[in-house]
Amino acid sequence: MHRVFVTDGHWRKTLAVVRSLGRSGIEVTAGETSWIATSLFSKYCARRLVYPSVHRHPEAFLTFLRQELKNIDYDVVMPVEEETLLLLAQHREEFAPVARLPIPPHKTLSTVRDKGWLLQHASQAGIPIPRTFWVKDIDDLGAVKDTIPPPWVIKPRVSSGSFGIAYVERAGDLVAAYHKVHSQFPFPLIQERIPTEGKGFGFSALLDKGGHVKASFSHRRLREYPITGGPSTLRESVHHPQIEELGIKLLRSLEWYGVAMVEFKVDPRDNQPKLMELNPRFWGSLALAIHAGVDFPYLLYKMAMGDDFEPVLEYKTGVRCRWLLPGDILHFLTNPRRFQLNPSFFQFRGMAYDILSCDDPMPTVGRFITPFSLLWDQDLRRFLKRR
Repeated sequence: MHRVFVTDGHWRKTLAVVRSLGRSGIEVTAGETSWIATSLFSKYCARRLVYPSVHRHPEAFLTFLRQELKNIDYDVVMPVEEETLLLLAQHREEFAPVARLPIPPHKTLSTVRDKGWLLQHASQAGIPIPRTFWVKDIDDLGAVKDTIPPPWVIKPRVSSGSFGIAYVERAGDLVAAYHKVHSQFPFPLIQERIPTEGKGFGFSALLDKGGHVKASFSHRRLREYPITGGPSTLRESVHHPQIEELGIKLLRSLEWYGVAMVEFKVDPRDNQPKLMELNPRFWGSLALAIHAGVDFPYLLYKMAMGDDFEPVLEYKTGVRCRWLLPGDILHFLTNPRRFQLNPSFFQFRGMAYDILSCDDPMPTVGRFITPFSLLWDQDLRRFLKRR
């Protein structure tokens, strides 16, 4: 029996991993800090475990995992959230004899988390980035407007999604906005704000240890939440050769191994894709790639097992996938142009969904009752507070 242990069961990307592997005949164990976790409700989840918090009790989590891997013979461990990924990468050598960990080295992961470092590296590699001001001293803020005219985006050097991001329209508001972000995320970046009509794209890839692309996929963002910039709530599979070339160039320059998703935004002023960030793990919109024909979790499993397979570079374009609960609902409620959306919020046919599934309906129930776990799940409360 082939077995995989998947962490971080709360998240929709984890659900996509569980469904992918389960449908491929692999016995999946999923874990989380609470029994009420979306992925644990899936019929493709063979075993469900509650483990100590990676954030609050990392040593207890490692002790738990050591015992689990001692008791049960797993082929692969797939960490999903970044915090779990980093912790397991740090202990890769310890776990290597008992389970495969198809993830990049800890040094690579900890380096690319720093958006400041990543943007400088990308620029040196010839990949376009937004104009960026690296603040080394708070007294330097007065020089920003001489380098980059407003509006600006203030971005934490280390964060995910839209955590900590602030938008500044007027020069007089910059110092106060910067200090507010700086108080939680020291010395964030200041970037020019790409005009809102610029299209957002994601390029996802699976690379082996030789830098060969074993799978690739591109999508275009159609809606997101928050509407000012955040995780996509509706997106569509596309081909974009320029972005694919830039994404592969960046990942190869980092000697990447495993899965990653590189985000770009096309600047309408010069029609050039500009690098936004790199997700060094499975991404929130993973279900779209699977629906379109690029089954990243199963391909990652096969690569980890040493199976040889032809690269998966072709897929169905025009496939749309929606994060309805609660992402697209929140987009609708907060968008002043909610009744002019294209496609309409009320268009339900002809779309795939991150969570909703006739084949596997119970995760939808799990998603609805997840708020009850806020009563005891400190990690989920922390996430929502940051959000």
